[in-house]
Amino acid sequence: METVTHGAVLARFGHALSDPTRARLLLALREAPGYPAELAEQLGVTRQNLSNHLACLRGCGLVVAVPEGRRTRYELADTRIRHALGDLLGLILAVDPAACSDSATEDCY
Repeated sequence: METVTHGAVLARFGHALSDPTRARLLLALREAPGYPAELAEQLGVTRQNLSNHLACLRGCGLVVAVPEGRRTRYELADTRIRHALGDLLGLILAVDPAACSDSATEDCY
């Protein structure tokens, strides 16, 4: 395990949130821990796709796997992540679509 700097923490958090499925997954885990099959169904993705996103979030240090017999439960790695997501959800952004040159071809919100 390695400890990362403040800048690296923000970069990992940003990477995690840069994908809509990972963002939705973090929000689902913000509400309650979950199991892969149930999370895949809730998010409307395949189990393989969800597994890849969980691996990414684990690699970023945002999610942990908790073995429970033959099953594995996933949850946020730290309660402060729940609070950080809540703070982000409370933001009101003034968005300028013209500033995102790829808005017609990319998911630029």
